[in-house]
Amino acid sequence: FVEGGMFEGRAETSRQNGSGYGRQAVAGRGTSQDPRLDVYEVVTARILEKLAAGVVPWQSPSIARVGFPRNFSTGNYYRGINVFLLGSMEYQSPYFLTFIQAKELGGNVKKGEKGCPIVKLGTWTKDLEGQTKTADDGSQEQATEKRQFLKLYTVFNACQIEGIEFPEPPKCDTFTESQQAEAARQIVAEMPNPPSIFEGRKATPCYVPAEDAVEMPSRETFRAEWRFYKTMFHELGHSTGHQSRLARKSLLENRGMAASGEAAKIYGVEELVAEMTAAYLGAAAGIIEDDFDNSAAYLKGWMDVLKVSDHKKWLVQAASEAQKAADYILGAETGKPLE
Repeated sequence: FVEGGMFEGRAETSRQNGSGYGRQAVAGRGTSQDPRLDVYEVVTARILEKLAAGVVPWQSPSIARVGFPRNFSTGNYYRGINVFLLGSMEYQSPYFLTFIQAKELGGNVKKGEKGCPIVKLGTWTKDLEGQTKTADDGSQEQATEKRQFLKLYTVFNACQIEGIEFPEPPKCDTFTESQQAEAARQIVAEMPNPPSIFEGRKATPCYVPAEDAVEMPSRETFRAEWRFYKTMFHELGHSTGHQSRLARKSLLENRGMAASGEAAKIYGVEELVAEMTAAYLGAAAGIIEDDFDNSAAYLKGWMDVLKVSDHKKWLVQAASEAQKAADYILGAETGKPLE
């Protein structure tokens, strides 16, 4: 939450506070979906379907169990909103293929299987009417600019495909709580250009943009040390928006919980970015969390917000920004295209 310029996290609640689509594609010949479909609406409807069933896609523990979902043909990991769309399906295998890719590899999708929608970023070139530019040879040519768009694809999990030998589903490694905490501690310690982090000064976790500081309650007030770090991941997610890091609009222009109108939208997007960043980092640390406090109020809160037609781009945009935030904290390459 945001109050007085502070971002207060919900990712994990300490003991002090009381311990914190909808169309599915069926196996068919096409790879991308009908271009007339609104990609943002399809993705949002899919997430709303999950929320209505009591599942918060960005809290799926299956990502930590079996690994980040990836395309079996290309070997590339899915990114952005695709991580949550696929992770929330709770499959035991992290491998996915499109219908055509399965055919190309000598297999086929089992009859009647329903795939999962994912999005892929594409680009196109637009002519700028009445404008020219100077070419390398000095001549004048039509001025253009590159624009981006999202395409909707359907992919199927390994268990929905026959005729292809996929690797055995990875076994879930058992980590002690101290090992989970150590993995999380290392992520925090190795974050480049980190904010100041204070522990034990305040009872509520928060990020204070004006001071570029994260305030955390004492770790003893959490039921486990890895929960302390999962909450910190939420606040560090906020901190990546600082001007000295990613200069994210939803952080820099945030006016807090009391904001209204456009400012309220910015607040909502930033909270979603932080929630998703904590999810990425928790999975990277191998934290498997089965006991999320998905209260009716929490689920209804996100459902009410996401049902507003003007908010249909929130999920895709927030997941993209959260991916950048997690990449920053992990010191990974940013700017990779969606797959």
